[in-house]
Amino acid sequence: MFEYIIGTITAIYPSYLVIEVGGIGYRLLMANPFRLTDKLDTTEQLYVYQNTTQDDMTLFGFRTKSEKDVFLKLINVSGIGPKSALAILANEDHSGLIRAIEAEDRTYLQKFPGVGKKTAAQIILDLQGKLDDLSPTALANEAQPDKPKLAENLQLTEAIEALKALGYGKREVKKVKSHLTELEPMSTDEYIKEALRTLLYS
Repeated sequence: MFEYIIGTITAIYPSYLVIEVGGIGYRLLMANPFRLTDKLDTTEQLYVYQNTTQDDMTLFGFRTKSEKDVFLKLINVSGIGPKSALAILANEDHSGLIRAIEAEDRTYLQKFPGVGKKTAAQIILDLQGKLDDLSPTALANEAQPDKPKLAENLQLTEAIEALKALGYGKREVKKVKSHLTELEPMSTDEYIKEALRTLLYS
């Protein structure tokens, strides 16, 4: 089983990125790959998890070991598969996730895609008291180069980077960004949908 991979990030898409190692491009499914747009064409170390089924083999990528560890905990919960776990990790507040589990906060957990009352209860049942090695403090203190930027609107930033990746020019991006900054905070997907609607009808 792979632990991590070191290579050059050559392409970034909405649900995955491509990292080249020794002339081979590996497709890594990730939560919010556009977080790594500033790493395009640079050499990076990404943690990976290989999921093998009868019909397919998929590599999941993570920026940090802690992010991977949270993922591994989640896929051990009955009813949560790798893609569902990745959707939960799309919210970068992993320390908040752990606090919610320990506090039995089902309402918080139900905010994640595909997590209803039954799944939220199962997450708490399976993981409560088993996350000591992933304490909120440890996650919050994990060194990340772009940590000071967390005060910014990450969802808006990710949406703008997505538009650039889709091929929109500086003038179009600047125009739509001006519009988006005037709106109430949204999720990344909602920002992207509103941006595309604005570009389509402007």
